[in-house]
Amino acid sequence: MTAASRTPIRILGIDPGLRSTGFGLIDKSGSALSYVASGCVKTDAGAGLPQRIATILDGLAEIIATYRPHQAAVEIVFVNVNPQSTLLLGQARGAAIAALVTARLPVAEYTALQVKQAVVGHGKAAKEQVQAMVARLLKLPGTPTADAADALACAIAHAHGGQGLGALATLGKRVRGGRIV
Repeated sequence: MTAASRTPIRILGIDPGLRSTGFGLIDKSGSALSYVASGCVKTDAGAGLPQRIATILDGLAEIIATYRPHQAAVEIVFVNVNPQSTLLLGQARGAAIAALVTARLPVAEYTALQVKQAVVGHGKAAKEQVQAMVARLLKLPGTPTADAADALACAIAHAHGGQGLGALATLGKRVRGGRIV
């Protein structure tokens, strides 16, 4: 075993949100995963959009400087019923990605379905199931908050061999006529 294979890879998972952006850090050493830290970057609901974006950007920059991750994984935002909410969420996601690329981290992106499938085993898992499985996989003494658990789940999905959008969903499958079969 080489020294490089024994050096853990630190992965930062991000669950973007304008009110609360979840973050979770894990170390991967071989096939073993270990918890490093998690939490949320919370913004002031009364502040304007530029101030909230700055809070996300600055908060994640501080987390990156403190924990020095090697890779990052971000959950992809999909269209909600309310287009304005989707737009605001996309801006929060953009701030998170900006913090990651400014730190020169490689960034992988995963859908919620991919993350849930990688962590729980099926893409329609409830938030509580994701929280419970994250706690179990990382041997946590308690259940993380929903945003932190989603961020940790994103990091776990990446650690389990995902390489970004499409990799987990198509693993071992073929694409025929634009559909996965």
